[in-house]
Amino acid sequence: MSNCTVETCTVETSDGAKLNTRLFRPREAKEGNDPVVVLVHPYSVLGGCQGLLRGIATGLAEKGLQAVTFDMRGVGRSTGKASLTGFAEIKDVIAVCKWVSDNLDANRILLVGSSAGAPIAGSAVDQIEQVVGYVSLGYPFGMTASILFGRHHKAIIQSPKPKLFVMGTRDGFTSVKQLKNKLSSAAGRVETHLIEGVSHFQMEGAAYDTQMVNLILEFIVSL
Repeated sequence: MSNCTVETCTVETSDGAKLNTRLFRPREAKEGNDPVVVLVHPYSVLGGCQGLLRGIATGLAEKGLQAVTFDMRGVGRSTGKASLTGFAEIKDVIAVCKWVSDNLDANRILLVGSSAGAPIAGSAVDQIEQVVGYVSLGYPFGMTASILFGRHHKAIIQSPKPKLFVMGTRDGFTSVKQLKNKLSSAAGRVETHLIEGVSHFQMEGAAYDTQMVNLILEFIVSL
């Protein structure tokens, strides 16, 4: 039996989209003021959905944290229409974080974005007072991906909030050199964690969920 419970609810955005949302809770609450972890899934247009983050959310809840996943607009049971560039979806992240703050009595939130969810989450970081840190799992900084997501870069690069960038050295969308160049001008505390020989979609796979959970937990301790 899992050491966590899963509850489903609907969160409405400022422009009326209704988002299917899941809350992963530990069976035994942990003492302290740990942040609630809000996870933002990969690119909707290519089949990204909250189910891809279930393993990480479950792992975090089993370690005593509350974690939230949601389907962005136009995905699964969520209403609305997915956008190509992810700008409409910033409203989704803000709405879910507001729901977390209002309903879970959470004054601290950690935003975690996977793949294209990373630029979307990054654009929301400074629009949400309760967000105390940010983790990117495979941020697509490369040239081709930047055609779609390039206008998101500035927000997270300029944010003073602590941030961790996790990436495989064989990412495919972003080279190690591109990552380092991009982060060289970043504000605030910036950490990187490179996973040797791992590709972008490999890192998204279930085999790496435990490693992602541990990296997130280590980062939370440092906040």
